[in-house]
Amino acid sequence: MDNAHLTRKQQEFFSYIVDYKKEYDVWPTYREIADHFGYKSPNSVTQNIQALLKKGFLVKTNDEEYDLPKDKRSLLGDEYESEGIPVRGLIAAGYLQEAVEADLGNITLSTLFPNLDKLFALRVSGFSMKDANIYDGDFVLLMDTELKNGEIGAVLYNGETTLKKVFWDDNGLRLEAANEDYDDIIVSPDVFEEVRIIGKYIGHVNRQGFQRAPSKVA
Repeated sequence: MDNAHLTRKQQEFFSYIVDYKKEYDVWPTYREIADHFGYKSPNSVTQNIQALLKKGFLVKTNDEEYDLPKDKRSLLGDEYESEGIPVRGLIAAGYLQEAVEADLGNITLSTLFPNLDKLFALRVSGFSMKDANIYDGDFVLLMDTELKNGEIGAVLYNGETTLKKVFWDDNGLRLEAANEDYDDIIVSPDVFEEVRIIGKYIGHVNRQGFQRAPSKVA
């Protein structure tokens, strides 16, 4: 790939985010980029990304994130997008049996998530849910379904969003963080209708892979 029209600093920036994506399968957060290069302001990250977008080394995605254009996806390895997990045969779960190898297709996202049409992801910014093992830069998987009292959900309130444990009773709504450094957010009954539950948390994805939300014990 010819990077002649990138400045040296832009090339270093571009190489870092591509190498990070190859290693962890996610793009680095603005905070991680700023820490790596010693930037004092996230504006420096934004300016570099805008420059790479303008020069065609990055493209914007539908969710306003960035990605590599098709002609540069080979930088991420042999196979940028997988069609699924191959099923290579049968395995006995009783007595020992002869190994049976066969091409039984693939386990796809639709197999793993039967309600895939109701599923979407948001990227976490901040540490208010760290005691639930949800950290800055993780991708939370949310489902457009009913949220039970005490479950974690994404909430839209007063034009702002937050990921919290959601409780409600006659006194209103309480949004509880999983981090003692953050206070609860209390929503009074007269503005309760202005709150919208965006989605129910069912798990998250980070460098360690997919982490499913724990089953709620009755």
